[in-house]
Amino acid sequence: MPVIGIGMDIVSVPEFSEQLTRPGSVFAARVFTPAESAYCGSDSSRFAARWAAKEAVLKAWSSSRFGQAPEAPEQLYQEIEVVKDAWGRPAVELHGRVAECLEGVRVHVTLTHDGPMAGAMVVLERD
Repeated sequence: MPVIGIGMDIVSVPEFSEQLTRPGSVFAARVFTPAESAYCGSDSSRFAARWAAKEAVLKAWSSSRFGQAPEAPEQLYQEIEVVKDAWGRPAVELHGRVAECLEGVRVHVTLTHDGPMAGAMVVLERD
């Protein structure tokens, strides 16, 4: 399976936490699925790592389209969902327009968070 795109993102946990807790902010509701919000609870580092994963997916997708027009508009964050298996290992599930555009593409993801930083790396492979 050929690699068609890679993406990486790093997030400052304290800055991301501040954005999540602003009075009246609907940011989390717009970008995280209910399952992601339930898993993260009030842990800003978990939210930050998942935000980094969503950004890394979009960057990998963008790099796979080098020299071509974008396939779908941005702001598709809820259609990119970070899930975990029974042992807590992360994976990405694609929904809606993103899943349609990336049909036949396998998403590999790794997350990290340590102290004030969180990050993610994504590799896209075509079947």
